[in-house]
Amino acid sequence: MTGALHDLLVRRIALTGPISIASFMGEALGHPQHGYYITRDPLGAKGDFTTAPEISQMFGEMVGVWLADCWINQGCPERVQLVELGPGRGTLMADALRATTRVPGFHQAIRLHLVETSPTLRQRQAAALTGFAPTWHDRLDSVPDGPMLLVANEFFDALPIRQFIRTPAGWAERKVGLNPAGQLAFTFDPSPGGALLTPLHREADIPPGAIAETCPTGIAVAAEIGRRLSVQAGAALIIDYGYDGPAIGDTLQALRAHRRVAVLDDPGSADLTAHVDFTALAQAAGQAGAQAHPGVGHSVEQGYLLHALGIAARATALSARATPAQQADIQSALTRLTAPDSMGRLFRAIAITHPAAPVPAGFARTTGDSA
Repeated sequence: MTGALHDLLVRRIALTGPISIASFMGEALGHPQHGYYITRDPLGAKGDFTTAPEISQMFGEMVGVWLADCWINQGCPERVQLVELGPGRGTLMADALRATTRVPGFHQAIRLHLVETSPTLRQRQAAALTGFAPTWHDRLDSVPDGPMLLVANEFFDALPIRQFIRTPAGWAERKVGLNPAGQLAFTFDPSPGGALLTPLHREADIPPGAIAETCPTGIAVAAEIGRRLSVQAGAALIIDYGYDGPAIGDTLQALRAHRRVAVLDDPGSADLTAHVDFTALAQAAGQAGAQAHPGVGHSVEQGYLLHALGIAARATALSARATPAQQADIQSALTRLTAPDSMGRLFRAIAITHPAAPVPAGFARTTGDSA
């Protein structure tokens, strides 16, 4: 089955030649009429995927604890820009704000900014965050300057990537073209490429056929976060599924109705994501003048971070006034969010702060905070 966006892309490629995977992802996710995020609410049982905030209120509550702790440890600025990148339905931020209601002065200090391009999701966020007067932005760079607390949960994995394939002649960019039947198909540009890859990728003895990825947009966003936090108070928390790079492998995937489907099948109808290279993000932020925690080349496991912030105690408190069925749900959610064989290890986190800021909660260098 193919749709209108598939036909538009076929015509474009037939006229101008193969396009980068970044261009394909940009169109599939953000085309103004047919893009995946423009046309639907993708979350939940009726959508295509479920994020941690939708699994349990405890996730957003722990993020709220982290944000308020950073605010306190950095001197309780009288005004702070509270920013979320890719806020989904607003669930995470609503839970975070509810959990911090009793932190003296925190809610009075925050100005809420949501970086979101989907009109559908903006409506859901407005309903979830009634009373907090959020301001919406298409890009981070339009958020006003000033002390900033930022959270990005499953934001970077949806940013467009570029892929490069190792050939006997060196690295060449993998692209989306047309097969002999005129359908979308992967191909590669035979001219030498790979300038965007890390030196390790470019210089290592990697066999032909291997694929490497980079995310220029994600690196640019991390650099913008680093630039801002290099000159002002605040902190950023980035949580996503990914790895401490560089790495080799094709991580691009498409999800529809909670199942994997072919990446090129009916663009605009499925979510497209790729694993996040946390090392690349930390390096970009560091080169912009900020400090990455726990350090470049290291991230912490989501399970470790949530336990450090007190999720087990929160689960116990919730269970104390819950029915047996609710207690089972709370325990199931705790396991799903923190267990190594579930989201606890696959999902990872880094923090970014001003170089002189205290180390944020959950990011001290210990033997247990990264794999």
